[in-house]
Amino acid sequence: MYIIQSDMEVKTKVSPPLQEIYVEIADGYEAVNHILTLGLDRVWRRRAARRAAAGGGSLWLDVCSGTGEMAQNLSRLAPVGTRLTALDFSWPMLAHARTKVLRASTAFVLGEVARLPFPADRFDLITISFATRNINLSPEILTATFREFLRVLKPGGRFVNLETSQPRNPLIRGLFHLYADLVVRRVGRRLSGSRTGYAYLAASMRSFFGAGELAAILRTAGFASVSVKRLLGGAAAIHLAVKRDTAAPGTFPN
Repeated sequence: MYIIQSDMEVKTKVSPPLQEIYVEIADGYEAVNHILTLGLDRVWRRRAARRAAAGGGSLWLDVCSGTGEMAQNLSRLAPVGTRLTALDFSWPMLAHARTKVLRASTAFVLGEVARLPFPADRFDLITISFATRNINLSPEILTATFREFLRVLKPGGRFVNLETSQPRNPLIRGLFHLYADLVVRRVGRRLSGSRTGYAYLAASMRSFFGAGELAAILRTAGFASVSVKRLLGGAAAIHLAVKRDTAAPGTFPN
């Protein structure tokens, strides 16, 4: 694990195959995604960040932070005194994240979500955007990872998940899968030069859970309250899950 704050660095190992994909596509990752989604990924990240920041707290963690777009959005909304941690398993991605203008005090950590290098009950907020598909090796592994998030959240802490989803309407779902194949896989390959990277991303979009299924997995993992906001006919969704506490459960404002 690299922990980078000021000049401090600590090394450990992370697992390769998926990591290698993100090393390959790191340089053009943001620009290609903005083109492929016509900028909607930026809109949705800002929306998810607003919902995440609304709950307050002083210790925030953005996991699978990548090039730091969500961390940057959170940093802009963070109250004075908030400490933000951005974690990812790809050093080239985090190198890009470190170039972002971040207003909150920010630490960058190289590590894996399955074994977060933090004590229990530490964070008020955890966010993840367009990366839950990467930890969906099986429902059991995904559930175990969500339990790891639950472990490091304080009682009453929030988890905000922004991810592609499966539209409930069969026609819209078919169009979404066609988009994944024709646009994400083929256009992404041409723009990025990476055949492997965008073939993987397209396949993971087609195979990921629907919003209701993901909500059920979050509840199975132990979250006490789960709210869902579907986007673009269900092609993406924001989930807000809350760790059990005496406080009122998290809901989406009107």
